[in-house]
Amino acid sequence: MEALAELVRNKGVKRLIIFSLIVLFLYSVRSMINLLLLTFIFAFLMDRLVEFTARRIRINRRLLVFFIYSLIVGLLTLGLVKYLPIIITEISELIKRITSFYTQPHDNVIINYIETIITNNQIAGYMENGLSFLLKYFTGISKTSIQVLISLILSLFFLLEKPRLIEFTSKFKTSKIAPFYYEIEFFGRKFTRTFGKVIEAQFIIAIVNCVLTVISLVILGFPQIFGLAIMVFFLGLIPVAGVIISLIPLSLIAYTIGGLMKVVYVWIAVGIIHAVEAYVLNPKLMSSKTDLPVFYTFIVLIFSQHFFGVWGLIIGIPVFVFLLDVLDVTNKQPKNG
Repeated sequence: MEALAELVRNKGVKRLIIFSLIVLFLYSVRSMINLLLLTFIFAFLMDRLVEFTARRIRINRRLLVFFIYSLIVGLLTLGLVKYLPIIITEISELIKRITSFYTQPHDNVIINYIETIITNNQIAGYMENGLSFLLKYFTGISKTSIQVLISLILSLFFLLEKPRLIEFTSKFKTSKIAPFYYEIEFFGRKFTRTFGKVIEAQFIIAIVNCVLTVISLVILGFPQIFGLAIMVFFLGLIPVAGVIISLIPLSLIAYTIGGLMKVVYVWIAVGIIHAVEAYVLNPKLMSSKTDLPVFYTFIVLIFSQHFFGVWGLIIGIPVFVFLLDVLDVTNKQPKNG
């Protein structure tokens, strides 16, 4: 019995037990996982935006939070009223166009080879999941909008009362659950530093990638630009694989509107954009801990997509990086003496 008590008092064992309890709790509330993830993402990203703005503009923090949230809610409302019907129509047209192309026989050897690759690999599953995700979320907008609205309200209250929340939460340090609190704080700091930072970097990269891709598609004369922009943005949230997955429907559409030369132009444009992402954005936004080998990236994406669906493609890498940080795994190269 004494040996068991000594084992429980061990810091590593205690940390593992508490981490297991946290995982068990999250599993028990898995029906609310969308709300929890959206609230965390909104709170983290908005907090970063508020801090960034506050350093450059001398203004009361609460007024700044209200102004930024009012601006974002206004833009979302404008987007829903003015552009949502257009986006739904264009996404439906894109799905019809891709499905029609995919079901028709082709004499071109290259196109047949690409279709074989899509059929024999996980890419078809990713495309199906991604397109169904877009259609489901933009057609079932009532449920999604309620979750987004609740997440925005919760994140707003969090930012408005952030100093008071920090002060109140610190009182647990001297409470009867202090040991449990310190471990929660440890995992919370790790989670914010890794998961939050990776999500932030993915959003910035996805926005830049979307803007550059849309400019390229407009120059190349693509139809359904709004629908393509939404597709490229969401796929841009998937590290590495998002570029490859988005290239497939873009190539199919390019072939239907301009033949093989249009496909070549699309590949060149996407290659340049990917080079900007890989050699300019990633080194500036990603820390050494997130610089994973491509093999690991794809393995994590395959497993996370299998277990968590579309959310797994977006949060799989951030969660994996968080686990690496908890285990003190780093891929920094040792300095040569």
